[in-house]
Order: sequence, then C-alpha cells, then structure tokens
Amino acid sequence: MFRFLFRLAAMVALAIAVIMAVLDATRTVAASHLVMTPLKVSWSAVSPDTLARTEAFVREKAGAVAWDQVIDKALDLPGFVLFAALAFLLYAIGYRRQRRAGNFAVNA
Repeated sequence: MFRFLFRLAAMVALAIAVIMAVLDATRTVAASHLVMTPLKVSWSAVSPDTLARTEAFVREKAGAVAWDQVIDKALDLPGFVLFAALAFLLYAIGYRRQRRAGNFAVNA
C-alpha cells in the first residue's frame, strides 16, 4: 500500500516537473535565450502567502541559518529540476524489485 502511495506521489511530481519544463521551454523559444524559472519565483507567483508562512515556520523551528543556507539555495534551482529529483527519489522508495526464481549459478 505504501509503495503504491510513493509511486503515485512520484507520478504527480513528475507531471509537475514536465509542466514546469514545458513552460520554461516555451519561454525560452519566445525570448530566444535560455530561460529557467527558479522554484521560488514560481511559488511566489502561485501562492506568496504559503511561501511566507513556510519561511516563517522554518526560521522558527530550524533557525534562520537553515533557511538562508539550505532551503533558500534549493529554491533558487529551476523548479523542473527539483520536482524531477523528487519524483526520482519517491519512485526509488516505492520501487519493488522483481524476485526471480531459479536463477542459480551453474558450474560447468
């Protein structure tokens, strides 16, 4: 059950990554130069209130250094890169290896 939820979350993250990549590709073609939108810019355009609340929460619970040194730097990366990495990580957690029966080493 949990593997299914991780794979489902990976599929959603991958869909978001593809959408963000298509948006950046469209902007790149329109501007005639490479455009990669940081996740912080996309997040603040969609919901600036939640970005501010998340920043306040992290600063309160983990300290200002955690926000300034780690999370703020990560949010400066392109959104499609972060969501693709998240999709890979979630899929790797939810991946179930196939067990093969009868694969024994044979001495010839």
